[in-house]
Amino acid sequence: MKAAYYDRQGAARDVLVVADAVRPEPGPGEVRVRIHVSGLNPTDTKARSGFSAAMRFARIIPHQDGAGVIDAVGDGVDAGRVGERVWVYEAQFGQASGTAADYATVTACHAVALPDGVSFEIGACLGIPALTAHRCLFADGDISGRRVLVHGGAGAVGTAAILLAKWAGAWVVATVRRPEHAAAAKAAGADLVINSRVEDVAAGIRSATDGSGVDRIVDVDLLGNLDVDMACLAQGGVISSYAVGAADDRVPVPLLKAMMGGCVFRFVFIYTVPDDAKHSAISDITACLSAGAYRPAIGLTLPLERIIEAHEAQEAGKVIGKILLTVV
Repeated sequence: MKAAYYDRQGAARDVLVVADAVRPEPGPGEVRVRIHVSGLNPTDTKARSGFSAAMRFARIIPHQDGAGVIDAVGDGVDAGRVGERVWVYEAQFGQASGTAADYATVTACHAVALPDGVSFEIGACLGIPALTAHRCLFADGDISGRRVLVHGGAGAVGTAAILLAKWAGAWVVATVRRPEHAAAAKAAGADLVINSRVEDVAAGIRSATDGSGVDRIVDVDLLGNLDVDMACLAQGGVISSYAVGAADDRVPVPLLKAMMGGCVFRFVFIYTVPDDAKHSAISDITACLSAGAYRPAIGLTLPLERIIEAHEAQEAGKVIGKILLTVV
């Protein structure tokens, strides 16, 4: 099969190769998916560069997310799943090969049926962004009628959080840093969009909520946003942080203020979220998809052969929306 891979960590242009590789066979409890679209995430580029951890395997076919069609199953898996259109999550977690290839094998439950009418492109946008956003939003209960702040509303997780929160009946405010980001957040359904570079975020939120603040915060940069978060969080509110942008990631928490406000901090690393929470998320994501309410922004689509450009674009941070690679 055709696959993208790297044998050492480093810059995309120095280590990524697209060439022939051995087609995998599904083991017990696994399915093999003919990948149509592979989704790229920041964790994929961080793993390739060595930011997050050393390589655990001699050769890695990257990417956790994707979508395609099941073409073979292993022992213990219903043969009736062959031919099923699916989206895939955590394809490369704990193993050497992900979705940046013609075929990928995953544990059967990690290949989730795509509702009728949902494209492979949308399917490849799910995975890490949708599961992470769901955990940040729903881990502490129903959000219908609640007020939600999403930092980085034009990012992949930010957009997913807006889409899921609006589907669930929440009022949503999103922060952005560029005018074009504002358009993306509004398109996702945000009720209020604030440019944090030129506006006072906390003041804007207090004004929009009659001073009561927000009940949930989905935060991509807790270190940079903590003061704002504390200034606009409602009594008993939850701050969920899901990203780390620097090697020194220690956050000085104003303990007395947090205690007086009944503040809850939740830290989300999707790979370690309990399976039952992921299954709950998948149920909600499927319902959102079936309702036609999940419309992620796709910022760049390239063929697998141009994976180096895709990784460089992800790292540059200038693309608005999900970056996808077409395989079929």
